[in-house]
Amino acid sequence: MGAVPKRKITSRRRKNRRAHTYAAPTLPNLVPCPNCGEPIRPYHACPYCGYYRGKQVIEIEE
Repeated sequence: MGAVPKRKITSRRRKNRRAHTYAAPTLPNLVPCPNCGEPIRPYHACPYCGYYRGKQVIEIEE
């Protein structure tokens, strides 16, 4: 015979346990680009100027 709960799990307790699964997505951290100052995601090439760690890695058309 398998494990059987002794008492009913209330809906509030069940929802609290599952709450982290349905949490709203958070905004990504943004840091200013050292080259142009626009807010970008850390460790990503800047989509505005094309620089990453002081080097031009993406050619941006103006």
